[in-house]
Amino acid sequence: MIRFTLLLASLLFTGAVAAQAYPNRAVKVVVPWPPGQATDIAARVVAEKLQTVLGQPFVIENRPGAGGALGTEVVAKSAPDGYTILAASSGPISIMPNLQKTPYAPLADLAPVSLICMTPFALVVHPSFPANNAREFVAELKKNPGKYTFASSGTGATAHLFAELFNSMAQIQARHVPYKGSAPALTDVMNGNVTYAAETVAATQTHIKNGRLKSFGVTTARRTGAMPELTPLAEAAAIPGYDAAAWIGYAAPAGTPREALARISGEMQKLLATEELKARLVSLGLDARSSTPDEMASFMRAEQERYATIIRNANIKVEESNK
Repeated sequence: MIRFTLLLASLLFTGAVAAQAYPNRAVKVVVPWPPGQATDIAARVVAEKLQTVLGQPFVIENRPGAGGALGTEVVAKSAPDGYTILAASSGPISIMPNLQKTPYAPLADLAPVSLICMTPFALVVHPSFPANNAREFVAELKKNPGKYTFASSGTGATAHLFAELFNSMAQIQARHVPYKGSAPALTDVMNGNVTYAAETVAATQTHIKNGRLKSFGVTTARRTGAMPELTPLAEAAAIPGYDAAAWIGYAAPAGTPREALARISGEMQKLLATEELKARLVSLGLDARSSTPDEMASFMRAEQERYATIIRNANIKVEESNK
C-alpha cells in the first residue's frame, strides 16, 4: 500500500512538472494571411507578450493562400503537441466551411485556445446621403426597395454577411456589389458609386474622421474603443439583437494536451486584461477579448451556426463575381 501510494504521488508530481515545463522549446504560430493583415498583427502582439511570460520564442510563420484555408489546413494536420498554434479567425473557421468544401473541419480538427479580439465594423455612406441618422437611413431604404446598393470586400466575405444580416433585421432590400477587397469597395462608396457598406472600423475610421464617409453606427452591441462616439446599430437603427463582429484567436491541432491549451490560454487571459494590451489593440481598431478553451469552443460553434443561417437566408453563392 505504501509502495502504491508513493508510485501514485510520483506520477502526480511528474504530471505536474510536465505541465509546468510546457513550453520547453519554441512555439510556432502559423498565420494563414500575409504580414500586415489584422490577424497577423493581433497574433504578433500576443506572441510577443507570450514569449516574455513563458520564456520561449513564439515564432510567427505566415502561410497565406486560399482565403486562409492553406495555413489553417497546415495546423489542422500538424502534430498535436502544443508547439504549433494557429492564428485563427472568422473567415476560414466560421464562414468558409459554410460556403465551400474545405480540407479541414474546424470544430473537429482544431482545439480552441483563447480569443484575442473582436473586429467591429461600421455602417458607412457617402456624406451626401439624405439621412441624418440610422433610423432615417433605414426609413429611406424601406421606402425604396431595390433602389440602393451596398458594397463588400467580396461575396461571402465578413463585410458581405454583416450587411446582409443588417438588411434582413432592418427589413430593407438593396443590391449587393462585391469587390476584390475592402479598399476598392470603400473607394466606390466615397465616390458615390455605391450607397453603403459595412466595413471594419480599422478601415473606415480615418475616412469618417476626415469627412469622406458618414457613419450611422457600429455593428457591435457595445461601443468600440477605437471610435466610442459611434452608437451600436442595434440602438441607433432600432434593431434589437443586431450584434456582429469578426473574431481573432489562437487554436491548436485537435488532440493537443489540455495542459498545454490551459497554460497558453491562462496567460493570454491575463495579458488581454492589461490596459497596455487593450490600448494596443484599440489603436489597431480591435477590441480585446479572451476566453477559456471551452468558452472559445462554444463561441466557435455558435458562430458557425449563425453564419450558416445568414448564408442560407441570403442565398449566398461564392460563384458570384467580384469587381
